[in-house]
Amino acid sequence: MTLSMRTPLEPVLRPSTASMVADRVREAIATGDLAPGTQLGEAELARQLGVSRGPLREGLQRLTQEGLLLSIRNRGLFVIEMTPERVRDMYLARQAVERAAAEQVHQRRPVDAGEALLTVIEQMALAGAADDEAGLAASDLQFHELLVEQSESPRLAQMHATLLTETRMCLNALKATYASHDERVDEHRAIARSFIDGEPRLTDSLLVAHMRDALARLHAE
Repeated sequence: MTLSMRTPLEPVLRPSTASMVADRVREAIATGDLAPGTQLGEAELARQLGVSRGPLREGLQRLTQEGLLLSIRNRGLFVIEMTPERVRDMYLARQAVERAAAEQVHQRRPVDAGEALLTVIEQMALAGAADDEAGLAASDLQFHELLVEQSESPRLAQMHATLLTETRMCLNALKATYASHDERVDEHRAIARSFIDGEPRLTDSLLVAHMRDALARLHAE
């Protein structure tokens, strides 16, 4: 059967230069290559990225709309600083999303989800044994992304993705606050096991405790 359309579809285009600029700068913010509070100079950024001022400004405007850059009149653009208030609000949003995702996981395939999460924890443990801070942070992030993904809710996944860069900024600061890597691994393992054991209330309480613990560690820095 042939479908008729009143308006023809537009051709699929490659990502715009502005999108690629936004992606590169967003990644630099997430990894700490562009530290919180850093002022961005257009001329230097355009040179480093090999782009003209037009696409650069459009890309930076997208990041400003996302809340990752702050525009100060007569001064310029700055990378946001993760103030206590901003960190608290970000973790409040993450907690809401991940608790809702966990509830859905328990109603679907909690054992499969728990086993998938334990696979990530194995990677986290290996990174900890190797004293690989970057690997630990990557596994930590992957754990929480996978938890939300297992809910099979596109909206929860989309909401979680909007918090990704700020989460990574916080993970960079968290790495020095654990007494040992085992402590960090054990927190995540307990959450995964609660899915396998079919304990939704325990999962919920562990997620709340995990978020509160992260906030306490960041505020103690």
